[in-house]
Amino acid sequence: MQVSGFAGAGDGSGGTAAGGAGMERQELETFLTLAEELHFGRTAERLLVSQARVSQTVKKLERKIGAPLFERTSRVVCLAPLGRQLYEDLAPLHRRMEEAVARAKDVARGVTGELGVGFLGTGAGSLTQPILKLFRERCPRCEIRMRETQFQDPLGPLRSGEVDVLFTCLPVREPDLTVGPVVIREPRALAVPAGHRLAGRASLVWEDLAGETCFAVVNSAPAYWWDFHVPPRTPSGREIRRGQAVATFQEMMTLVATGQGVSPVIASVETYYSRPDVVFVPVTDLPPAEVALIRRGGTATAATAAFVQAVHDALDAHGGPATF
Repeated sequence: MQVSGFAGAGDGSGGTAAGGAGMERQELETFLTLAEELHFGRTAERLLVSQARVSQTVKKLERKIGAPLFERTSRVVCLAPLGRQLYEDLAPLHRRMEEAVARAKDVARGVTGELGVGFLGTGAGSLTQPILKLFRERCPRCEIRMRETQFQDPLGPLRSGEVDVLFTCLPVREPDLTVGPVVIREPRALAVPAGHRLAGRASLVWEDLAGETCFAVVNSAPAYWWDFHVPPRTPSGREIRRGQAVATFQEMMTLVATGQGVSPVIASVETYYSRPDVVFVPVTDLPPAEVALIRRGGTATAATAAFVQAVHDALDAHGGPATF
C-alpha cells in the first residue's frame, strides 16, 4: 500500500508534503503505532520487529517529510506538532482502509449476511456455545439467527432453508442431508410424573416400562427417529403403548406432569428443563443420545463452510464431543 501525500502537512494550503513523496505501508504502520504507544519497545513488540528497525523507519520517514515527527529524549517520546497533525489526518483514513479491506475479504469469502442455526431442545447447550463464539470471532459480519425446531418436523426447517445448519438428535438417515460431526453425547433418562411408581427408583432398565404409556409424534418426524428415542417395545418384545401425539417438547413435558404418560429424554433435560412435578430417572440400558450438526447436501455456502470448520476446530480444542 502507498499513501501519496499528507493532507494539511504541507505549506498550509492543504496540499501534499515532501514534494508528493509517498508513504510505504511499513512507514505508515510504524508511524501510527509509535504515535499511539509513544514507546519504541512497545511499538517494536506490536509490529514484531526490532527497536532498531522502528527507529530506522521513523528517521527515513522524517527525512521524506522534511521535519521531525517525534520529540524524543533518552526517557521520553512524544509527538511533535507536525507529527500530531499528521496522526490526526492519517489515523481515521487508515482505520477506514483497514475496515474496507476486512469487508472486501468477507465479501470475497461470502461470509456476510445471515446464517440460520437451528437447534432441538438442549441441542443448543454445552459445546454449541463455544462453537457459536468461535464462529462470531472469525466471521463478525455474519449474523447468526437461532431458531428452535420441534418434534413434529425436526428436519423441515433445514430442508426449507429456514435454517442453514441444524443441531439435532441422531439418528438422521436422509440422503439429501449431510450428518456430522457429533458435538454432544449423553445418557438417557425417563421423565415421569411426581408420585409415579418409578419416580423413587435410582435407575431403571427399559424392560421396566412394560405396561406404561409413552407418546406418539405428530406430522413428519421420521418413524425411525422417533422409534430410537421412544422405543415401541421392551427388550423382551413387550409392547409399550403410545398415547397422545405430541408436537413440541414443552407439550410433552406438560402431559408427563399431568400423568398422561412417561417419556425417555436425554439426561441434560433435567438440568435445563427441571420442574417440580416431573422426576427424571436414569435409564441404564438405552444407547446414549448424540447431537450432531446436520446440513443440506451439495455445495455449501461460504458461511456454512466456515461454520462447519468452526465446529471441527471447537471439537479439536475440546477433545471431542461434549458429554453430560
